Amino acid sequence: MSVPTLSLKAFTQGSPADRAAFSDALMQGLQQYGFIILADHGVGQDLLEHAYAHAEEVFALPYTVKRHYAAGMRGYTPFGTEHARDSALPDLKEFWQIGRDPAPGLPAEDFPPNVWPAEFPAFERTFSDLFAALDETGRVLLSALAPKLGLSGDYFDAKVAGGTSILRVLHYPPVPEDAPDGAVRSAAHEDINFITLLVAAKGAGLQLLDRDGSWLPVETAPNNLIVDSGDMLQRLTNGVIPSTTHRVVNPVGPNVSRYSMPFFMHPASDVSLKCLPSCEGDGAKWPEITAGEFLAERLREIGMAK
Repeated sequence: MSVPTLSLKAFTQGSPADRAAFSDALMQGLQQYGFIILADHGVGQDLLEHAYAHAEEVFALPYTVKRHYAAGMRGYTPFGTEHARDSALPDLKEFWQIGRDPAPGLPAEDFPPNVWPAEFPAFERTFSDLFAALDETGRVLLSALAPKLGLSGDYFDAKVAGGTSILRVLHYPPVPEDAPDGAVRSAAHEDINFITLLVAAKGAGLQLLDRDGSWLPVETAPNNLIVDSGDMLQRLTNGVIPSTTHRVVNPVGPNVSRYSMPFFMHPASDVSLKCLPSCEGDGAKWPEITAGEFLAERLREIGMAK
């Protein structure tokens, strides 16, 4: 058993039958595993390579320099800040977050300015380009998923156009000798958002909790993306598309750094997560809540907000 690999070209360049088959496979993969692997997605290999090179440069800066760029939901977040919702132990990671740029008509409180490292001017252009490329790829995936939920293909477009999506550049340094007993690089959790597009990591460790209760490694070629469904999509679909528990375990071989780049695709804060009529079944499992309210609640639970 392994997570299915799909080619996005089947949807973007294929016949109507190819597009329908892609939508079917996407829905099936998310329902069965909560994950799919995406090939032929159009995010340039050069862009991915430049992003990883810049990530290594930035995280190699002294902590005193990096700490200067800490700004809440933008810029740098120090090692050991975040923890899983059901864990009191800190995750063994540090990261840098990039969000959508402020724009007229978007609520200013949702879009604080991005923070860029002055030491590496190319960082801004590279990660702005990567944000835009992953944002568009996510939009296409949601348009492929929409018909399987009884929705028009463009249903999600307006909901995510001003979404509070985040590109997180992650660094898991070598596990320190004084790490708390039981602490791991990323404890078991579910993502908060609609879908996550993960640039295939430099380093193993990602595992999903399979429906049979076993942990299944998720690995793929460096040029592919790993896609998973989050809690907001689970809530919107009344569990028809479940979010899946996953984690990043500590290395069993050489104790070296691991780099990863998840793009968390969120709707706008005022979007309702009330379950879709096509998914209501015997009744809604969760009360209505907006995406902004749900996000704020979860950020408090994982130590990223007060």
